[in-house]
Amino acid sequence: KGFSTIAGKLTPRALVAELNDYFGTFDEMVGKFGLEKIKTIGDAYMCAGGIPLANDTHPLDAVRAALAMQEYMIKQNQDRAARGEQGWELRIGIHTGPIVAGVVGKKKYAYDIWGDTVNVASRMESNGEPGKVNISSATYDLIKEHYQCLYRGKISAKNIGDVDMYFVDSKITKPALQLA
Repeated sequence: KGFSTIAGKLTPRALVAELNDYFGTFDEMVGKFGLEKIKTIGDAYMCAGGIPLANDTHPLDAVRAALAMQEYMIKQNQDRAARGEQGWELRIGIHTGPIVAGVVGKKKYAYDIWGDTVNVASRMESNGEPGKVNISSATYDLIKEHYQCLYRGKISAKNIGDVDMYFVDSKITKPALQLA
């Protein structure tokens, strides 16, 4: 969020270097949590879980990566503030569902993903708030035993309609076993 404002204050070389630093760190996080980077589009970073090999943990993996990214941005913004620079605000949206993945075209081959799941995930991001991880009810249903979430209500998503949305709040910690 606010990419154009910050980008307008940087030289093109400085902007690309800064995006490279952020996206390089995101690449490491995505790998750590078993996700697959799909692409960057300007200041946007897209990744997916459960591909190319299906797994049962991808919704949790995506939330863990998203929270790690937000934590990283908090630290980076503290460093930027100490230098008198404006911080970058990050919105993250997650949705869970089926996708189609592959390569199309004849030039500049790129692995990509398509389908309603991708569109809803995009709406989760655009309807989110900076510093928060916004998830759909489909993702919430799969992570609710692990994370406290704040129900936001039904929110109108462009070209999709009303969608139940949640902000991921905190990890649920199980009480320690007490011996009598």
